[in-house]
Amino acid sequence: MTRPFHKVLVANRGEIAVRVIRTCRELGIATVAVHSAADRDSAAVRLADEHVQIGPAPAKRSYLSIPAIIEAARATGADAIHPGYGFLSEDPDFAEVCQAEGFVFVGAPPAVMARLGDKSTARALMADAGLPLLPGSRDAIDDPDGARALADEIGYPVIIKAVAGGGGRGMRVVRDGEEFATAWQHTRAAAAAVFGDGRLYVERYLESARHVEVQILADTHGTVRHLGLRDCSLQRRHQKLVEESPAPGLSPELADRIGAAAVRGCEAAGYVGAGTVEFLLAPDGRFYFMEVNCRLQVEHPVTEMVTGVDLVAEQLRIAAGDPLTLGDRAPYGVAIECRLNAEDPERAFAPAPGTLVECALPAGPFVRVDTQVAQGYAIPPHYDSLLAKVIVWAPDRPTAIARMRRALAETTITGPGVATTTDFLHDILDHPRFRAATHDTALIGALNEPAAVR
Repeated sequence: MTRPFHKVLVANRGEIAVRVIRTCRELGIATVAVHSAADRDSAAVRLADEHVQIGPAPAKRSYLSIPAIIEAARATGADAIHPGYGFLSEDPDFAEVCQAEGFVFVGAPPAVMARLGDKSTARALMADAGLPLLPGSRDAIDDPDGARALADEIGYPVIIKAVAGGGGRGMRVVRDGEEFATAWQHTRAAAAAVFGDGRLYVERYLESARHVEVQILADTHGTVRHLGLRDCSLQRRHQKLVEESPAPGLSPELADRIGAAAVRGCEAAGYVGAGTVEFLLAPDGRFYFMEVNCRLQVEHPVTEMVTGVDLVAEQLRIAAGDPLTLGDRAPYGVAIECRLNAEDPERAFAPAPGTLVECALPAGPFVRVDTQVAQGYAIPPHYDSLLAKVIVWAPDRPTAIARMRRALAETTITGPGVATTTDFLHDILDHPRFRAATHDTALIGALNEPAAVR
């Protein structure tokens, strides 16, 4: 196996930085960890061959500082930059600057990222490629009255979405015309503040939908492959909590059609790298394109567990210009991932940072834990609340659920002020709709309080 690069700078933090560094080490690639002042003692810093502090704790002055990251890459002699997920991973300007400065950006080409990051452009592109879309506006709408007229025409509920939105942000469900004007105004203001782009579009909101997605790998030689489906329907406020692969309860024919649609869309977009095409699946089996994420997903380990493919290694090889050598990979067994967040489910999932007095994470057969935390770790309040991802594999779904319940039962994370989603996740796994694979995106939101899942 050839070494794709000499040295990779990881422009991220936390468990994804650790994840990328580990694969680089296996491939014989040197690594550079960039970090804020708050992360100077992090696991990524300890594991990397070199590290550079790029700013103070706030992300805007560190992990989102393009000049600081480029200077760190230049000073350490890196030849490639891996963005992980979040932060600058889907910023076409960052990718373009990396290339202009002579660094390989391990991700989608800037032009492709820009097209797919604009939700209205992505919808139009996928419609032209024959992917099904929910009724709604093909392009962004500037006129709120016109948007209201469209919503009245397609029927409520509708969802207002930011063209530049992502990560579950920049959207609002509207259930009748009386609340549309206020919802439009609030969503536009929020989109402008968060994304610097207040453009919006409207589409029909699908009740009782499942959220399924397809893992894509595409090389620079025109080959596009998919590695099966994941189900990500268990969410709170559009943020995923539990993911699994393969998506349960789908016929092989339906799964094949969704996978083929994802490949067709990525071919039309000229996609390169690892990416995810996301769909909404209606109870009647019809599916609809939602968006393309031009990066590695948080939930990528479940795909790795059922296919045996190291997605980070494939990202690096694709970025180096190597052709894909993977054939079709039918998933074997079932993998489930639970996100352990420093959040309090009893207080509407409010962030609950603090210092970990006790941190015992699970192990044992077919259990994987992706994390950066350990006993004594001080959870910084400046970033997302993810502490660890627990992933299990088993030959069938009931065994995978039982194994995850065992793994969560072994987990202890405590400290002053610290609360986690561990017990809540354990209860969700016992919910009859999850066990029957009839859950959807509304399940957690429909629960008035955590006790309702018990």
